[in-house]
Amino acid sequence: MSGDGDALAPLNPSETALVLVEYQNEFTTEGGKLHDAVKDVMKETNMLENSASLTKACRDAGVKIMHLPISFGKGHPEISSNPYGILAGVKEGEAFAEGEWGSAICDAMKPEEGDITVKGKGGLCGFKSTNLDFMLRQNDVKNIVLGGFLTNCCVESTMRTAYENGYKVYTLKDCCAATSMEGQNAAFEHTFGMFSVPTTSEDIKKAVTA
Repeated sequence: MSGDGDALAPLNPSETALVLVEYQNEFTTEGGKLHDAVKDVMKETNMLENSASLTKACRDAGVKIMHLPISFGKGHPEISSNPYGILAGVKEGEAFAEGEWGSAICDAMKPEEGDITVKGKGGLCGFKSTNLDFMLRQNDVKNIVLGGFLTNCCVESTMRTAYENGYKVYTLKDCCAATSMEGQNAAFEHTFGMFSVPTTSEDIKKAVTA
């Protein structure tokens, strides 16, 4: 596992994408409907600052930057009238409403010219309701580096599908957040190593500039 003393092999920037999952105000910013649930883990891992620093380094190195926000129409018609699990909370709280401040990508992670913003994510997996796979293949991407929210929900769902689709997947221990450190640590210690290479932002910086 990288980040524990083992250096990553160099990554070709032209074959690598940094996929940023749901860096939206609902999670990242004071006043966001889900911010209180993740703010302690964000502080513990310094994930937002690490993510911004890594994004700049990857962009400068020629890595493709891909933003993967989630959003829903007014009233969340995409979600069942009798939802359960995490989507029940999203619908009941009217979170990630399209066009509202909460669904906007936060200031620290705003897309820049040349980035790609993936549209259509209305569920947990970043591939399921979007053309993410098509855009990755159009850009000749073989390596996916994942960060964002929630570690053990949308990041994990996207990671698993990326693995099954044949990409080399890297997950960022210091650029993700769950609703508890217990959940965060359990994901990386027991699950993520089955479907990705758990690593850190500093290791990725070194790998894409090697």
